[in-house]
Amino acid sequence: MRSRIVPIILVLLLLILQWQLWTGRGSVRDVAQLQEKLADQKEANAKAAINNERLSAEVNDLKEGLEMVEERARQELGMVKPNEVFVQITR
Repeated sequence: MRSRIVPIILVLLLLILQWQLWTGRGSVRDVAQLQEKLADQKEANAKAAINNERLSAEVNDLKEGLEMVEERARQELGMVKPNEVFVQITR
C-alpha cells in the first residue's frame, strides 16, 4: 500500500509544479508578456531621450545667443526689426 502512495504523491507534485510553470504567476506566458512590455517601454524611453536631447539643445541655444530667439520670432510670430520690410513669397 505504501509503495503506491509515494509515486502517486510524487506525480501529483509534478503535475502541480507543471501547472504553476505554465499558468501561474511567473509562468512562461507571463514572462513573455513582461518581456514584450519591457521592450515597448525601452523603445518609448529611447524616443523620449532623443526628444529630451533635442529640447535640451534648443534650450541651450536660447540661453546662449539671441540669434535663435530672433529666428523663432521671425518664423513663428512674423516679427520684423524696425525699418525693415517684410516680404512673403508664396509658391
